[in-house]
Amino acid sequence: MDNYQFRVANEKDIALILQFIKDLAEYEKMQDEVVATEDLLYEWLFVKKKAEVLFVLENEEEVGFALFFHNFSTFLGRAGIYLEDLYVKPAYRGKGYGKALLKKLAQIAVERGCGRLEWWCLNWNQPSIDFYLSLDAEPMKDWTVYRIEQETLKILAE
Repeated sequence: MDNYQFRVANEKDIALILQFIKDLAEYEKMQDEVVATEDLLYEWLFVKKKAEVLFVLENEEEVGFALFFHNFSTFLGRAGIYLEDLYVKPAYRGKGYGKALLKKLAQIAVERGCGRLEWWCLNWNQPSIDFYLSLDAEPMKDWTVYRIEQETLKILAE
């Protein structure tokens, strides 16, 4: 992992971002849930600027990515960074790229004055859980995630 660098995604990376999302969904056994398109990603990432994407590269090839955005903690009185997706291609796992991406996100959070870096992890994903614990990440045991989406969201909005 001597020859690695980071690169912020740009508008020309839409197809690559979508491919990373699909690869992550396949790993998580959630392919059927991906409804994102290149047009949607372009709009939300580069027009509305609601999230950011960071790539890690080995020899100028994108081998992993992180998609993140700001959240806010009223208790801390400041923004944090929420990591939506972290994915490293299988051939490059175990080489430190995931840790490098998290370290870079931590640096971004500190530079921006954020109070936290947080994410979710599927309960069955023990390799990722073990990795996160090795970084001294703390699982939030007293919290349950709730979600309203699709038709239920529309009904609530009425």
